[in-house]
Amino acid sequence: VWMIMLVYPATFEKDGNYILVEFPDIPEALTQGETFEQAYEMAVECLGLALEDKTEMPKASSLESIQKEYPNKNVALVSIDLLAYRRKYHSKSVRTNVTVPEWIFDLARLENINFSQTLTESLKEKLGV
Repeated sequence: VWMIMLVYPATFEKDGNYILVEFPDIPEALTQGETFEQAYEMAVECLGLALEDKTEMPKASSLESIQKEYPNKNVALVSIDLLAYRRKYHSKSVRTNVTVPEWIFDLARLENINFSQTLTESLKEKLGV
């Protein structure tokens, strides 16, 4: 199974009725939740959103260095499988051209086989996803 597992330290800080979450290594990744559990779930989604279009991932700081830098905040590691995130939120179809022998094309058309569906199923099986 293909995965792109990324792990970054995040700070969690109580602020009124919310817990604010920040990723020091990814300044644009900010979120919040009403409970720690909700804040963590939001942190995973926020991390995916911040990283989904990047071609080069930011280097993650160590948990210890973030704890030293933010002594008054709780620090936790947040992980995300970027491929799973992309599958969940970006499953749009893209057009591609394929070449097959004419006799297979003719037989498939006679059997009313959907080329897109068949190729998608075959690729999923081949990739184990």
